[in-house]
Formats: sequence, structure tokens, C-alpha cells
Amino acid sequence: MTALATGLDRVMKGSALERLLHRRGVDPAPFHLTQRRLFILPTRHGLVYAALLVGLLIGSANYGISLGYLFTFMLGGLGTVAMFHTQRNLSGLSLSPGRAEPVFAGDQALFPLRLENPSGLARYALKLQAHDDAVHCDVHAYAEARADIPAQTPSRGLHKPGRITLSSTWPLGLFRCWTVFEFDWSVLVYPRPAASQWPLPKPLGSGKSSTAESVGEDSFSGLRGYRPGDSPRHIAWKAVARGLSLQTKQFSGQPTGSLWLEWRHAPEHDPEARLCRLTRWALEAEKSHVDWGLRLPGRGIRPGRGEAHLRICLEALARHET
Repeated sequence: MTALATGLDRVMKGSALERLLHRRGVDPAPFHLTQRRLFILPTRHGLVYAALLVGLLIGSANYGISLGYLFTFMLGGLGTVAMFHTQRNLSGLSLSPGRAEPVFAGDQALFPLRLENPSGLARYALKLQAHDDAVHCDVHAYAEARADIPAQTPSRGLHKPGRITLSSTWPLGLFRCWTVFEFDWSVLVYPRPAASQWPLPKPLGSGKSSTAESVGEDSFSGLRGYRPGDSPRHIAWKAVARGLSLQTKQFSGQPTGSLWLEWRHAPEHDPEARLCRLTRWALEAEKSHVDWGLRLPGRGIRPGRGEAHLRICLEALARHET
């Protein structure tokens, strides 16, 4: 018995299935599905179906029922044809990863995958699964489809979906054909903004009564030259329509100093909680009308405004090593 178990273990270690389940590294993009990367086994329904065929065959042989033989071989042929159709439903597909958009910790990240079908056969009931999250899609003949694979992001930093399983039980559910692949794929997860409110630090040179919260958009005070990072909402588009250069609207009460979001200003003591506080401040500062910068231990980002500036600061918070 021991010798038999050892022999089976050796066979398993050298099998293609074992190499697939324990392979390491990433696959090239685009990833073309060939028969060497596809595996197929009966499902639970397929095993019940096989047991039914065996029962029909035994009953037909014992009682000499010709009609029983007919049904047995007809259903057996149907199952065999279904097996080939299940494998052909995946064979020949081409998979390419897309760019995953950054999210905040705790939110669900989506990894876009492009599935290309170069053949004239439509592909149905495809299932893509990463860990416990799964998504289903179909790909029409000579067409492409996009599937957004969901993944949980419990903490900040760079997250990878890991190995993804593509499978199908179409058309009858008697067999399951699948493959496992992994791309050089990741998503940047920002710190979760702090839930509690806390006033923003005062802008430098703004005086005691002038803070980022005192900005008002009610009183227009004039125009100034456009600076990179200015909000598109404050651009004088009517002046541009008259052929003038880009100019930005200014409002009364707008602080003249720059706002610095510093590590030491955060009221929390825990490093991760401080990053969450700075994240919330960054989102609030972007809504103000001042240039704002970020200072972290070992890194500083000079004041600026706009979506690009906000993205740079959030990325620095996500990658900061505590």
C-alpha cells in the first residue's frame, strides 16, 4: 500500500495538473488559451450522470432490454459531445489585463480584463474568479468583451489579485473546463479617510482669521493669470471665448498663503491613523481655494492644486512606510 501511494505521488508530481496548480511567475499579456493550459474534469452532476449510465447499462444487460441499450449509448454519446464542447468554449480565447483605478482602503477594486474571441463560435457562461469574488460574462463571435474582476482591499498599499481562474461548465454542466493565470497586475489603494472631523491647519501667512474654511465663492474680486493646477471651475471661460488668454477667477476672502498638511499636525498617535487623517485633509484641502502641500517623514510635496496634485499626494500616502 505504501509503495502504491508513493508511486501515485510521483505520478502526480510530474503531471501537468500538478505543475499548473503549483506554478509560479506571471503570464505574458496577451495570454492565449491553448489546449496545454486547459484542464477538464466531470462536475458533481457529471458523476451522477455517469452513474446513471452505468446503472442503465447493467439493467439492460441483466434483463436484455434493447431499448435500454439504445438510451445508454445515446446518452453516453451526448455526454462525450458535451465534453468536447465544454473545452472548445475556452480554447482559443485571448486575455489581456487593463489598468485598475485606485481606490480607498475598504472599497472594492475592479481589475478590468479584456477577452478576445477570434473565432466564429460564441463563448458562453465564462466564470472569472479571484479568491472568493467571481464574475460571469459571454463573448460573441469575432468580438471582444470586458469583465471587471472584483477584489477586496482591506488595507492601503499596492494590492495584486493573484492567481485568477477562468472556467466554464457550458453547455450541459456535466464537465468543468478551467485554466489558472496570473498577470503582472496591481492596484494602488489609498488610506481610508478619517471618519471624524478635524479642522484643517491654517495656511501660512493667512492671518488668524483666514483659514481654509473661510473661503467664500460669493464675492468675485477679479482675475489673475492661469496657473497649472487651477480648478477648471474657476477658469474665466467667457474671457477665453472672447479670444483672451486663460485666466482664473479670484474671490474675496481667498487666503493668500499656502496650506501645509504635515505629519506632526495630525492629532492621532497611531501612524496608520495619521495617514487616514492626512488623506481626509487632502480631500478637504482640494476643495479649498489655496495651494496646499504635503509633508511626510522623509518626503515633501510642494504646494499645488488640481486632480494631478491630489493624485500625487494620495499616492505618497498610500506608499508611505511607517
